[in-house]
Amino acid sequence: MTAAILLVLKASIILSVFAIGLKATTADATSLFRHPGHLLRAFLSMNVLMPIAALAVGAPFDLHPAVKIALVVIAVSPTPPIFPKKALKARGTEAYVIGLLVAAAVLSVVVIPLSMEVLEAITGVSLVMSTRSVAVLVLTTILAPLVAGIACRRFASANADRAAGPIAVLASVLLIVSALPIVIGVSQTVMSLMTDGTILGLGGFALAGFFIGHVLGGPEPSNRPVLALATASRHPAVALAIAHANFPEQRLASAAVFLYVILAGILSALYLSWGTRPPVGRALAAPTKPVTA
Repeated sequence: MTAAILLVLKASIILSVFAIGLKATTADATSLFRHPGHLLRAFLSMNVLMPIAALAVGAPFDLHPAVKIALVVIAVSPTPPIFPKKALKARGTEAYVIGLLVAAAVLSVVVIPLSMEVLEAITGVSLVMSTRSVAVLVLTTILAPLVAGIACRRFASANADRAAGPIAVLASVLLIVSALPIVIGVSQTVMSLMTDGTILGLGGFALAGFFIGHVLGGPEPSNRPVLALATASRHPAVALAIAHANFPEQRLASAAVFLYVILAGILSALYLSWGTRPPVGRALAAPTKPVTA
């Protein structure tokens, strides 16, 4: 049963990224590599400052060891496959959104093992995940389906446009079908972690991600919410794989990852509702009619 659920979950992720690729171009996928400033800010936000935030947030709270493990594995995980949908709703440009997804995935092959070594030296928590394992996971869930979608668009753009919508809907249905048993299965375990320190710690970590990403988004307003979402929202499959590989007996670590995903989802909705509001002056301004004699 568990194997079937994971297979459906993986299929939903692959189809979701494939649907995104059907609306993207090669120029979109390589955009950040052609803009070093954007790439550097994204790297600092997601791969340098976010792990530091994990250490800073975990220090003042008496967190369960499983929650501390979750903070670490989430901090080193790359951008999630569902990130582009939220980012595009936040009015991000396709070039920056898709480029950020690809850049984060490519860099994660090197960054994740290196980050785990650094965090292991600082925290003393044993963390191991081979570069090959990271590469296979990133390749199968992000890069391969995205490249396949871009290739289909290049050779059959009309068909790609028509197919993108239904495929995205199918991916969402499969995600719900696979997620419900998982959520129900870990609900009691998650409830055992619902303490003030845990909520504050995981919530504070997510808020730190939104703040860091928003500030480092650069001078272009459309990039700020995109990088904020990418920094706070991480790939749960990678985080769970790292947690399971290093702490197979610690079920609470996986539950803490799910709890973070839920909290980050709620906070991202609040952040987007705040970030997409029109400026106060513009909202209050009313059109004036010329005065006629």
